[in-house]
Amino acid sequence: MKITAKSKVLYLIGVCCIIFLLWLGNEGDNPLGYFGSEMQYSFGVLDSNNALVIKDSIARSGIAASTPQLVVNRGTYKIHLTYSADKAGNVVELWEQESKVAGWTLPAMGNNFYQEFTLAKDAKQLSIRLYYGGEGSFVIQRIELEPKTLFYTDTYFMILLFIALNAAGYFLYQRHKQNPIAQEKLVDACIIAGVVLLAMSPMFSTYLYNGDDLCYHLARMEGIKDCMLDGQIPAVILPDGLKGNGYLNAMYPYLFLYIGAFLRICRVSLGLSYKMVVFLANLGSALCAYYAFKSISKSRRTVILGVVLYTLMPYRFTNIFSRGDLGETLALTFWPLVIVGMYHILFGDRKKWYFLVLGFSGILQSHILSVMFVMGFCVISAVMFIGNIWREKRYVEIGKAAVVTILLNLWFLVPFLFYYFTEPLGTELLRWSGYFDQSINPSNFAQSISLYNKQYFSLGLPLLGCIGIAVLYLVCDKKKKKSDLDRYLCFLLILGVILTWMTTGYFPNKDLRRNGFLDSIMTMLQFPWRFLGPACTCFLFAGAVWLSESEILKPYRNLIFALFIGLNLLTVQTVPADNIHMPYSSSAATASKGHDSKMAANIGIFYPHEWRLEGITDDKLTTSVLVSDINQVSILNYGKTGTRAKAVYSTNEEGNYLEMPILNYAGYRAWDENGKKLEILEGSDHRIRVMLVGDGMQHEVHVRFGPVPGFLAASAVSALTVAAIAWWYWRKYCKRSTKKEEAAN
Repeated sequence: MKITAKSKVLYLIGVCCIIFLLWLGNEGDNPLGYFGSEMQYSFGVLDSNNALVIKDSIARSGIAASTPQLVVNRGTYKIHLTYSADKAGNVVELWEQESKVAGWTLPAMGNNFYQEFTLAKDAKQLSIRLYYGGEGSFVIQRIELEPKTLFYTDTYFMILLFIALNAAGYFLYQRHKQNPIAQEKLVDACIIAGVVLLAMSPMFSTYLYNGDDLCYHLARMEGIKDCMLDGQIPAVILPDGLKGNGYLNAMYPYLFLYIGAFLRICRVSLGLSYKMVVFLANLGSALCAYYAFKSISKSRRTVILGVVLYTLMPYRFTNIFSRGDLGETLALTFWPLVIVGMYHILFGDRKKWYFLVLGFSGILQSHILSVMFVMGFCVISAVMFIGNIWREKRYVEIGKAAVVTILLNLWFLVPFLFYYFTEPLGTELLRWSGYFDQSINPSNFAQSISLYNKQYFSLGLPLLGCIGIAVLYLVCDKKKKKSDLDRYLCFLLILGVILTWMTTGYFPNKDLRRNGFLDSIMTMLQFPWRFLGPACTCFLFAGAVWLSESEILKPYRNLIFALFIGLNLLTVQTVPADNIHMPYSSSAATASKGHDSKMAANIGIFYPHEWRLEGITDDKLTTSVLVSDINQVSILNYGKTGTRAKAVYSTNEEGNYLEMPILNYAGYRAWDENGKKLEILEGSDHRIRVMLVGDGMQHEVHVRFGPVPGFLAASAVSALTVAAIAWWYWRKYCKRSTKKEEAAN
């Protein structure tokens, strides 16, 4: 089909119109405003104009109100406060991570207060606090934070993304004209794109859904951005975490968060950066399911059913929207590859052992606890079919998969294992003592997702239907001989039933916890509902594949296919909108609710107690240099950028020391102004301690994390492994192309 010049002109006009509309919707330079009633206040009353009114009759003084904590890029901003006061003594202060940045006194009898300030680096928990002096009336009408340039570049990013997609579409069209793409592939691509967009539809809202663990993953994404700017490869220490004391990042997988971190470097908002990571997780889930089902089934109906049911699986939606568990969401992306990878190693095409490598590596780079499930699944599968492994010498493929997986992930495993076994890390909160209390009520299994109940978990009707199809196939379908695939799918069905049983209160986990070894494992897993992820995947493979092979259901395949697809599409429709579902709360609002949540307001970021050095709580963190004797040691200057810190001091006495406000994780090194290496000692509350030169002269102490030789060596091995695999596939591709040319000639 030839596209006319008129069509091309109309298309370009349409593209330009959409770009213009995107540009009109830019909120990046809009002020972020709060009425007095919308601020977090500790005393006072609200009037009919949404103002916060404070009078001296309350007999209180101190912090009266504050804005939510905001993630704000470095730059210049202006505070505009609309207020009224008849006495002096009221104050506006700027705080970042519980540290005061600046403060200004409000004039008495004023109406408007303007103050410009500059952030030298990105703020993680910026808030504006208003203090009441204790005398007279103080009415807080509205406060606004105005950027001199932009809060974020979301609109420009979306415009560039839109242009890139159009350019990619044009490139594919030109290629299609020269080498036509099969219609089946085009249809499959459209189905995958449609399902992914449908899965993302609840996030098309202007605001960001809050979940149980969302604040932690936002902190990780923001921290990895800081690591990239600090030159840390890999990103081991989040330099600005814990009030600038540093937070250990190596204990939680983070490869895919580099995507969001890169967007943050481009000044895309934290909210949109997170949504883009979730979008890629949905796209990855659809693609992994597509290639996994395609590798074991010739039925396109099976492949499409697997893609739709897996991408819109209720448990995935619970993780994304209710729990905010980005790690487990990313891990679920790769479960289909693990399942088909084990099948090919045990029975199928043994050359496809790379499926297991990709699946295992993806989960390892997503969620550590999910790795335990994958290891358990692989071990149980190997034990169940050990005879076939030994007869056909398939242990060779197992060895290949294990070695390549380790080499690919060595860059993450080495820092993780090093800190796990050598550092005194706080891990007591990793073990959830209420494991049994989190068991699932089986009556919910047939329900769909509901975000109004935080502890809501379901298989969903389509997956229950998959179980029914699998049972029907095993009991009623008469086949002379069951294939290896049937044996494997039967194993998946039984395993799925057992895993589902283990999530319920009918499983005797309370009794099993009396055994010390089992109790250790169960509390490490924290929640029994984690078994639902692999269980749902097992059911899906058994039901979808056997639906295409069942002779009894052959007349009803199309009907069942349509029914399952329709039921699963309803999963998205049951994700409720926020109660304040309109973009603007009122016609007088300066900024939309989405504008607010893009900077993580009312969500915030959080650094958990897990993986801190043992005993370090927030009250033990400090932001200033401590010395052995304030009468003998003078700190003339201190500054910190990333993990680089510099302290200037003088002292007349030997034996004195200083402690920097940096947690002493292994990997830090110190030197003086002449480049001489200094020994780092363990200070109070695990701070970095350095002994001082007591000659009365001015000296410097420089500290920086890394580079750690062992970590760099592990990263080099992983990089070389990737390069070797790429080179091998390139040679294979070239040989295939040469053979095609020779055959054509």
